Amino acid sequence: METPEVHIDVSGDMEPPKQDPKSGFNFPSFTNISTRIPGFWELLRISRQNIRPWSEFLQTSNFKTVANVSRLTNRIIRNLAYFQSNYLFVFLGLIVYCLLTSPLILIVLGAVFYACYKIKQNATPMAFFSRQLNTSQQCAAVGIAAVPLLYLAGAGAVMFWVLGASFFVISLHAAFYNIDAIVTEDMESFLSETV
Repeated sequence: METPEVHIDVSGDMEPPKQDPKSGFNFPSFTNISTRIPGFWELLRISRQNIRPWSEFLQTSNFKTVANVSRLTNRIIRNLAYFQSNYLFVFLGLIVYCLLTSPLILIVLGAVFYACYKIKQNATPMAFFSRQLNTSQQCAAVGIAAVPLLYLAGAGAVMFWVLGASFFVISLHAAFYNIDAIVTEDMESFLSETV
């Protein structure tokens, strides 16, 4: 017995259903995330504009102890919000201090920057295992090759020292600086609205 052949027409125009932009994952907006994150120099410029006066930041008459833990937590949060640019520059200052007191790290970083400068200046592609590397890839390779040298020069210990010292100094300042002496609750809400 022979089966009859059945033909089904499946031609036509199909469009995917419209997605609500508020729900679900939007991949094109995720790929453009780098355009919304400021670069290092842009972040530094913004922080420099928002820096509080150093005389106010270092005023010793405003250092007081706090009565209880809940007020301490509130004080730390308010100090971190108010002096965030100053704290960033304290962190960068500690990094500069560590670089100046670690000559081997400074020499390795100087060699890496000089090599990248020469690579950018020549701007010639290089063949590596039958693959062409552009100048950015060559600079990245120099940076990767410098990692073991930085480790041998003690960059890991310096990094942890900078992080620990920054945390210690910033925590001490945020815990003991009496922010209520310079910023009232009304003024703080006004400052947060204008930003």
